[in-house]
Amino acid sequence: MKADLPLEVKRFKQIREEQNLTQAEFAEVLGIKNSTADIERGKTRLLGSVVAQLLKEYQINPLWLYGESFQKEISLQNQSMMPKVVTVNNSDQENLLLVNQKAAAGYPQNLQNNEYYQQLPAFDLPLPQFRNATYRGFQVEGDSMLPDLRPEDWVLAKAVENLAEAKQHKIYVFVLQDSVLVKKLHKTQNPSTVVLLSSNETYPPYEVEISSIQELWEVKSKLTFTLNENSENTVLKKLEASMEDLKEQLASFKQSS
Repeated sequence: MKADLPLEVKRFKQIREEQNLTQAEFAEVLGIKNSTADIERGKTRLLGSVVAQLLKEYQINPLWLYGESFQKEISLQNQSMMPKVVTVNNSDQENLLLVNQKAAAGYPQNLQNNEYYQQLPAFDLPLPQFRNATYRGFQVEGDSMLPDLRPEDWVLAKAVENLAEAKQHKIYVFVLQDSVLVKKLHKTQNPSTVVLLSSNETYPPYEVEISSIQELWEVKSKLTFTLNENSENTVLKKLEASMEDLKEQLASFKQSS
């Protein structure tokens, strides 16, 4: 007598039938070779990569798939993006850790490594704006966020619980699977992806999977050590140049009259 199929296999088949897909079509969506027939017969184990694809494509809750939850679907925008580790000072208050460009290269791979965080500079910022929340400092790399942020500036950012709380077109630090990016957020109609925008228009938009965002930090302020002409002086110079142009035009008009 054939053993009863595991619950996850039955529900896997249920999802396919609800989507009105053939086994070959379902396999193509999920990145499986040829067909899902062997999975549905219980001959092939349901891999974690397939479960992740079910979450991405159909928002299927992995816990529901295995009978651990009654909630079939979950929103990727509600998945937790809070930091995995925080550090505190002697008064049991959270420190503000600084992640420079070099440290950022290993940051995504060390989100739960306490030893990694101990190597990062930490300090207290006794300002009311930085109370009652988790903050972290990240150093800006490259010129993709000009003129808002210059290369080697620092941004001080507040931890955001999930993407649903993030605001459209605000600047965030996105900790992906393999990189740390400072970009503007653009939410789209696609429930599984967002678009990251640069302030510098020479850089194209960058689409990422929501499931690849490990941490999300809202940029609240910046520290810059490059002092150029301030905006007020720039405006004055533009006005002076405009006045000179006007004078030249008036002089030309008088000569021709």
